[in-house]
Amino acid sequence: MCGRYALIQTNELAERFTIDDEDFQELADSLKPRYNVAPEQIMPVVTRYNDTNHLELMQWGFMPPWAREPRDVMKYNTFNARSEGIFDKALWRRAVRDRRCLVPASGFYEWQQTALGKQPYYIHAKESDICAFAGVYRYWEVEQGAKLGTYSILTTTANHALAPIHHRMPVILDPTTEDRWLDPAATPETLQSLLRPYTSGWLDIYAVDKAVNVARLDGATLLNPINSK
Repeated sequence: MCGRYALIQTNELAERFTIDDEDFQELADSLKPRYNVAPEQIMPVVTRYNDTNHLELMQWGFMPPWAREPRDVMKYNTFNARSEGIFDKALWRRAVRDRRCLVPASGFYEWQQTALGKQPYYIHAKESDICAFAGVYRYWEVEQGAKLGTYSILTTTANHALAPIHHRMPVILDPTTEDRWLDPAATPETLQSLLRPYTSGWLDIYAVDKAVNVARLDGATLLNPINSK
């Protein structure tokens, strides 16, 4: 699973994802560096319509059609979606066919079970300040005439480097495949081929302080490496 992530270089999103500058400026004041993003929080995602990439603010946690309030994402655990068989699952199949997005991130956290409790690790791509998780989204009607965008991060089996820590990881798209994920004409077969573990050698993984467990804490010190021995 992916229960926390970071997005630090928010001022680079427009260039990184080919976002129209006017579109980006509308949200610029809302885009702050985040070091401990948790489910239910509002974060930017990249969508595509009219052959153009757009940046939108959405709640992390895909709202099912039967949900009654925003906090239901925690009850139904819809902040992640397993990529295996996703095109056949009733909850996800429409979104993965028609409402795919990129979730910008600097890195993510995962927890390893130890004799002293769960030890958090920070994982990020070595060669890029910003990567993109494969995501799906859905607009949820908050009240008549008002809608809330909500999203989920797709997960896959952990790669060789991460497997000793946790058996799942977010689908990190290679930059060369991000356009294919957003392409409305992409076939399910093409899309499914993108939902694979990220190459082990391309990740940096290190232990961090357990302060990251507290969702209200958010600061650069959360990324400081520690000795987990």
